[in-house]
Amino acid sequence: MKITSLTTYLVAPRWCFLKVETDEGITGWGEPVIEGRAHTVAAAVDELSDYLIGQDPLRVEDHWQVLTKGGFYRGGPILSSAVAGIDQALWDITGKALGVPVWQLLGGPVRDRIRMYSWIGGDRPGEVAEAALERKEQGFTAIKMNASPELRLLDTPKAVHGIVDRLAAVRGAVGDEFDIAVDFHGRLTIPMARRVLPLLEPLLPMFVEEPLVPELSDHIGDIVRSTSIPIATGERLYSRWDFKSALAQGIAVAQPDLSHAGGISEVRRIAAMAEAYDVSLAPHCPLGPIALAACLQVGFATPNLLIQEQSLGIHYNEGSDLLDYLVDPGVFDYADGHVALLTAPGLGIEVDERAVAKAAETGHRWRNPVWRRDDGSLAEW
Repeated sequence: MKITSLTTYLVAPRWCFLKVETDEGITGWGEPVIEGRAHTVAAAVDELSDYLIGQDPLRVEDHWQVLTKGGFYRGGPILSSAVAGIDQALWDITGKALGVPVWQLLGGPVRDRIRMYSWIGGDRPGEVAEAALERKEQGFTAIKMNASPELRLLDTPKAVHGIVDRLAAVRGAVGDEFDIAVDFHGRLTIPMARRVLPLLEPLLPMFVEEPLVPELSDHIGDIVRSTSIPIATGERLYSRWDFKSALAQGIAVAQPDLSHAGGISEVRRIAAMAEAYDVSLAPHCPLGPIALAACLQVGFATPNLLIQEQSLGIHYNEGSDLLDYLVDPGVFDYADGHVALLTAPGLGIEVDERAVAKAAETGHRWRNPVWRRDDGSLAEW
């Protein structure tokens, strides 16, 4: 079997899909994207296609090695995301060629279903208690919410109490048999994190995500030691080498993104590294159905999986949503907040090619907002 073409599709709301075709008629799908830089990642895929055309798609690991290391300049979100989508598609082809799900190729399932969480509240969180109750009524047993709007480097007591009160409102609404993850999106400075996180401890969040920007990853150990709350990070770390320091400094949850961190091949290795540090895996995935399917394939075969993010109804999904590009959206049916084992070959989903092609006619130019503080300086989004 030989690879004959790679085609990217920019589709609403902010995604990039990749179709890899072969001379035997087997097609694989991947999702190579950096949110807000989809065109750039698509261009990187196009450049990498020069090497891949004519190659055997089943040599997944060899292709991963060449694409990540064979160009001399390595790493970074653009290259890692381009490789991630290609890697997903090659695993999809391999599973389809052999007639088995990808999780079977990774050693078989270690669980029958995967617990999912859902987003509430938006970028500047509001009405979170009501939204959390709605998700609970839908059957979810966990949600994630942003902790705050933009923050000053050292913000006021009012801002600090606002974070605590927001989480307290959700905890009061959903009770103690429900998990709440709190995402800071890197909006805290080190001294703000030391001030805020101990105040959240009585509310027992499942984890606090990305309290610091990734540039400060070498200081994440200071935050870990300042609180009993499990610390999660990793959506902006792109390889096992990026995770080395964070794992050694005591994070509790690793959150690589399968569309950013080198795909199924690399996230599988990150998960194994994390297990050696007693760290759980909770893949980042506010993206589309192909990325989610790749996450689930890894999750079903990964002993230290904690929970899986998914984007159905997330505030970014304006105009299109998670299930819009699937022939059978029922593969992602949530029962009691879980998804059952995907059993179809490859990634376990069938992409609606007509819907994808039609959406790509319009495409998108999604950009994240640029936030500023009240003094006009740039704030973390």
